Amino acid sequence: MPNDKLRVKREATPSCAKPGEVMSRSELAEAVNAYLWEARGQRYNLDAHAIKRYESGKVGWPGDAYREGLRAVLAAATDADLGFRPTRRGRLRGAHKSTTPTNMTHDLLGTVDLGLSPADFLARVSVETPIPRRIGWTDVDHVRATTRAVALSENLFGGGLSCEAAIAQLRWAARLIEVQASDEVRYAIFESVGNLSSVVAYSAFDVGDYDAADKYFKFALWCADQGKSWALRANTLAEMARKSAYVGDLDGALSLIEFAQVRSDRVSATARAMLWAIRARVLALTNRTNEAIADVRHADAYFADRDPSSDPPWLCYYDEAEHQGSTGKALISVARARKKVELAAPRLEIAIRLQGSEYRRSRTFSRTRLAALLMAAGDPREAVLIGQQAVVDAASLRSQRIVEELNGLARASKKYVGIGDVAELRQDIASLARTGT
Repeated sequence: MPNDKLRVKREATPSCAKPGEVMSRSELAEAVNAYLWEARGQRYNLDAHAIKRYESGKVGWPGDAYREGLRAVLAAATDADLGFRPTRRGRLRGAHKSTTPTNMTHDLLGTVDLGLSPADFLARVSVETPIPRRIGWTDVDHVRATTRAVALSENLFGGGLSCEAAIAQLRWAARLIEVQASDEVRYAIFESVGNLSSVVAYSAFDVGDYDAADKYFKFALWCADQGKSWALRANTLAEMARKSAYVGDLDGALSLIEFAQVRSDRVSATARAMLWAIRARVLALTNRTNEAIADVRHADAYFADRDPSSDPPWLCYYDEAEHQGSTGKALISVARARKKVELAAPRLEIAIRLQGSEYRRSRTFSRTRLAALLMAAGDPREAVLIGQQAVVDAASLRSQRIVEELNGLARASKKYVGIGDVAELRQDIASLARTGT
């Protein structure tokens, strides 16, 4: 009997690679493999063919790991929500596990002595993966798929659980740019490796390693130049501008975003919307509020004219939710200065409503920023409700930026410590910061 529940869940999940379309079986398999790599530290090889068999009902009870991964990616609470039913073999396997008091491998081998700490032991183990003598489009697709998996993991868990694995992937991918290829493939491999480097840089930025972020951004820019990719150049400079603004270098951030806008006629309307939104943010932080509002209007106009089919692969994240969140963030300083929360709050509210479970970190940022805005210039009790949910969401993320944003919310709430719920929120934030997200 076909497993309609699994199929319906998949088709209700939007594709990241192809905006406007549903998640494909292949994309679902990649997402599950990426999740299990981060959650279990092991490589899994689920593919589209296996997903098809699950949906057809030919496999009624996948392994524990695959069920865990499918539940996480498709935001399902139980196996039953995905239509999985234990076969006789599955029931017997479960019964065997429940009656086995110890691990069989442990029984056979006894206590394993590594002789070193786990980290030192693994540091001395390496695998030399062979590099082909000539690369083609399959290799380009491999790097792009790796980048999608890294980006998905970062959005789900923050940079802390993604950066190390992504660096290893980048080192291997970078070796491909020295291999023989046609000119067309060579340009594409430079662009795809540069995109992966930009994602690694942003992960390093997310965990607070700014020096490493700068180096990986620099490598991404070099790849963009070698691959003659204006789109990658603009995107990397924009990410560098975000980082500069975050650390307080507003002059540097403005220079970077204006460099990114050079020859913006060569990038898509979606990219232009993203660039104008970042510029608006920088201008707002320098108290050039009228110019910031004008830039948000420019961003809105370009976003209205976007054609997702013309976007490069890495811009799949910049959808309606991201645009509302980015422009809302840009207008926060304006709203606080003018004590008009309505200038930014509605955009942040839309972003929160639209940001799905696959963009958990983005949604946590939006909630934290909205709560801080309401605490500073709106209703503190409403701010507490939103802030409490942000704290709950942040517990599953490994992001230094999330910690700092929550600390900003705590500072904004200081004047309302007499309100019991506010005091409790501040305590929760302090506890989360001590344990580390």
